[in-house]
Amino acid sequence: MINSKDFTDRLKKMMEHYQISASMFADKVGVQRSSISHILSGRNKPSLDFVLKVTAEFKDVDIKWLLNGIGVFPITEVSAENSITPTPSIFDLENSSHIKKIQRIVVFYADGTFDEYQK
Repeated sequence: MINSKDFTDRLKKMMEHYQISASMFADKVGVQRSSISHILSGRNKPSLDFVLKVTAEFKDVDIKWLLNGIGVFPITEVSAENSITPTPSIFDLENSSHIKKIQRIVVFYADGTFDEYQK
């Protein structure tokens, strides 16, 4: 459950960081100015749509931080890189005894061409 007081504190921190007013924040996110006012005053709780609009507009805001205060704001390139776990190659999976071994992958394109990938 979102703690509304903490959520509004994080919104205020964002507005301070970007040096914008609540009205400018509302315009940037694409919501009515009264919506921001109601959220900041504690009258209304933020909707999922609102949260998604905020994180879509402000790329350096982590949704986990915005909702729960987990993580850092703003996201730095270093912290963003550290939070990404590398995806193992599909060819690395062949070392497992219960998975079939992949010898090659062929990708066919609509124009009739193809690419072939082998280990």
